[in-house]
Amino acid sequence: MVTASTVDHPTRRDFLFVATGAVAAVGGVATLWPFISQMNPDASTIAAGAPIEVDLSPVAEGQDIKVFWRGKPIYISHRTKKQVEEVRSVPLSNLPDPATDQSRTKDGHEQWLVVIGICTHLGCIPIAHEGNYDGFFCPCHGSQYDASGRIRQGPAPLNLPVPPYQFVSDTKIQIG
Repeated sequence: MVTASTVDHPTRRDFLFVATGAVAAVGGVATLWPFISQMNPDASTIAAGAPIEVDLSPVAEGQDIKVFWRGKPIYISHRTKKQVEEVRSVPLSNLPDPATDQSRTKDGHEQWLVVIGICTHLGCIPIAHEGNYDGFFCPCHGSQYDASGRIRQGPAPLNLPVPPYQFVSDTKIQIG
């Protein structure tokens, strides 16, 4: 026989039932968490493809910096007006891999050159502000690039590649 007083008031048994269910639910989640978490990509995999932002404000005119994106060296050059004028005056017929300087820079930011710093001949790392063209010089086999990263002489067949990048402000770019 059930009385009205036992139905209306929670008992110790009701509390134990709810508490046991809650502990079982938390234990189940804690048990499944490592299995679900191991399916996420490794931190190095995430970092390898993640875009990077670079602050350009400390880079003086005529200076360049090297950053790394996806394990590749990226040269960012703050070119002088003289350098920009010189590379834009070169006839395309004089270039082994013809490309205009305008196609290698962003409109309104012509003074900034962003290239992947890997020689297109055998994958060496060129040196900035060296060679006959005030651009990049690869000491391994003598490839010389101008201040626009275009091959001018040597065995390299192609220009230094331009990575995908965009200006997020006047002093900051995002690569990737």
